[in-house]
Amino acid sequence: MTATGADLRVGFFGELDPADRAAIASRGRLRRFDTGSPLMREGQAGTEVLVIVSGRAKVTYLTRDGREVILDFRGPGDLLGEMAVVDGNPRSNTVQAIEPVEALAMPAADFRDLVAQSPTLANRLLQNMIRRFRDSDRKVIEFGASHAVGRVAARLVEMVERFGTLTPAGHVIDLPISQDELAGWTGSSREAVAKALHALRELGLVSTDRRSYTVRDLEGLQRRYL
Repeated sequence: MTATGADLRVGFFGELDPADRAAIASRGRLRRFDTGSPLMREGQAGTEVLVIVSGRAKVTYLTRDGREVILDFRGPGDLLGEMAVVDGNPRSNTVQAIEPVEALAMPAADFRDLVAQSPTLANRLLQNMIRRFRDSDRKVIEFGASHAVGRVAARLVEMVERFGTLTPAGHVIDLPISQDELAGWTGSSREAVAKALHALRELGLVSTDRRSYTVRDLEGLQRRYL
């Protein structure tokens, strides 16, 4: 990978035509964020978009009572901040690094110009937004129809698909996520998540360590809860 990220071939960025990737890379500047640092904050104006080059971040929303709800995780190749740049409204969520992150930052005006000039980029942007809306709708239905164990199981399966590595012990999830964060992602209390993980361990479906999860029987987890 180059310092500009122009040869990144994953996520939204990897789906773009070479000319669109080169245009974004040439107009963007590389920014670095330490673990725990915000890449963008809820309520801010959309002054730029970011493309993650390395590292991962969590997308969160703060409820009125101060509870952090995790909406998703983003990693290399993912686009951040495009909605506020496109519609001109303040940012609707916060994105925070969960490990050191490098990202290409492009000013909002430059990004809008590129989208206007490139039908292929505009089409990919629309597809990316639709995919996220569909995923959001699916999770709303899932939260209303599933109990805590089912919601935790669904997120574990999703993490295997996105961040898992197959080992002799099972699918090791390469994402440093705490039980509090898993609770925020599943719309559950920390106590409910702890009980759900205990139940899954007792069934031999998963094993856990501090901020570490291994799915020992992926098919069994999917068959029982999805």
